Amino acid sequence: MEARVSEFRCKFCYRQLPCGKQWGDRDHPDEQMLSVTITRGIVQQKTLLANSSKKDSSNLDKSKYKLVQPRDIAYNKMRAWQGAIAVSDFRGIISPAYIVMRLREEQNARYFHHLYRTPQFAKEAERWSYGITSDMWSLRAEHFKLIYSAQPPPDEQAAIVRFLDHANGRIEQAIRAKKKLVTLLNEQKQAIIRRAVTRGLNPNAAFKPSGILWLGDIPKHWEARRIKQTASILRGKFTHRPRNDPSLYDGDYPFIQTGAVARASKFITSYKQTLNEKGLAVSKLFPVGTLCMTIAANIGDVAILNFEACFPDSIVGLIPLKGMERDYFFFVLRCMKQEFLLEAPVNTQGNLNVNRIGAMVVPCPPKDEQIKIIRFIEIETKSSEDAVDRTKREIELLREFRTRLVADVVTGKLDVRAAAAKLPAEETEAVTSADLPDEMEVETLENEEN
Repeated sequence: MEARVSEFRCKFCYRQLPCGKQWGDRDHPDEQMLSVTITRGIVQQKTLLANSSKKDSSNLDKSKYKLVQPRDIAYNKMRAWQGAIAVSDFRGIISPAYIVMRLREEQNARYFHHLYRTPQFAKEAERWSYGITSDMWSLRAEHFKLIYSAQPPPDEQAAIVRFLDHANGRIEQAIRAKKKLVTLLNEQKQAIIRRAVTRGLNPNAAFKPSGILWLGDIPKHWEARRIKQTASILRGKFTHRPRNDPSLYDGDYPFIQTGAVARASKFITSYKQTLNEKGLAVSKLFPVGTLCMTIAANIGDVAILNFEACFPDSIVGLIPLKGMERDYFFFVLRCMKQEFLLEAPVNTQGNLNVNRIGAMVVPCPPKDEQIKIIRFIEIETKSSEDAVDRTKREIELLREFRTRLVADVVTGKLDVRAAAAKLPAEETEAVTSADLPDEMEVETLENEEN
């Protein structure tokens, strides 16, 4: 096998990237906005915004935005080492902070799209990036063009693209089916939770109007209270301005951002960034057990903190007062995401005001009944949770397989020429970035106007 790999790799001419000059065509303000994402490559920004609480944060004056045409390479110079690089399928404009390069005509754009999104290329991009910390690393255009890569002959590029488009289509079909299953299981689980926390466990209980549209009738012996009457509200204090200051990072204090809250099924168990003593001075430490809720970007996501941590001003902490069980409160807040979205004022980006949160009403049964409801939910939803966890793991395994397959094929470790030649033409339609659903990773639509 090693001999075969060596022989095949010899046919792959390793040379500097086949790019022309950096492209900086501007003054096309009427073109559609594009975004370069880590998981989905280059997508139309309207696709990202369609099913999200995020708002369009681009400048009104788009005359300085860069034009991207099909076959152009575009990358986020601050996140290329994380995989935010792709060949575009679309014509549109992107942030002036991004880099646009144009492939030479003789190259197969789809081949290089696959190549640039491999872990191996991301590692090379990291090696060529400059900066004090990972948050500041930048891959400049002049250094990007110096990177060497595998460049097979045109016929082999075409065979690789043909094979990978076919394989990716099959894998994506499997992932979509499993994601649909996850959605159905979560809807089933949410229905159980919502009924329990708003109607109680006694089907014969007498009811009364709550006076709140989303809540409807509640058991007669329950109360309806404002959130500020049931919990202390803490506000994160790490504002946007110091985020680019490297002297605040790499310390002993976990720094949790909105993505970690959105990804948590219940508890926040991990983090990537930390703050030091100087960073802590401009932030705020939430205690263990705090209910953390996002009020910007992914509005209304809730998770429980199981260690002390710092938070930006896009997250609030809620500490239940006497008479309110934390886990019951968590389930109630999880049922209110749509209400939080409706409360967020519509401007450049949705942002939920703390005063609005405090004024919202939640159902408050007696404490002993809250405990019974918690136990009921835990028992009734366990099978759904286990099935969701199992299915998500299967999805991750499919993604890992796809990543490894693409890397092996585009670098010549796996010869697919014979296999590609046997594929039926009708089954090799390319799966573009626009076709791929969200990768269960919360992408942050950053303000990219630097």
